[in-house]
Amino acid sequence: MLYKPGLHILAEFTSDREALLSASELSKNLFDQLISAHGLQKVGEVYHDFEGGGFTGVVCLTESHLSIHTWPEFSLATFDVFLSNYRNENSEKVRQIYRDVLEFFSGVEIKCSELQR
Repeated sequence: MLYKPGLHILAEFTSDREALLSASELSKNLFDQLISAHGLQKVGEVYHDFEGGGFTGVVCLTESHLSIHTWPEFSLATFDVFLSNYRNENSEKVRQIYRDVLEFFSGVEIKCSELQR
């Protein structure tokens, strides 16, 4: 049987929720909730808030990762999530996490790529 490592979504979206794009705290809370709700395991995280607004965040998971980068001055964010299928088929979890992030930011998708690894 051929192993298929998993689904990786890479996306770019706009949002008029400047406060959410400006600081990482609420996004960190969202990511923690999503990780818990989907039974994922966090192994590390880094968030950095930039002076003047915007942030970057990367969460390492035993299943792989999720990351976000924001530019509130352009109402813009990029997001990606990849979950390995090593023990479970996780493609629907990847899609649901992306939908939840887009909803949280009231985001309007510019582009979204799904890569089957």
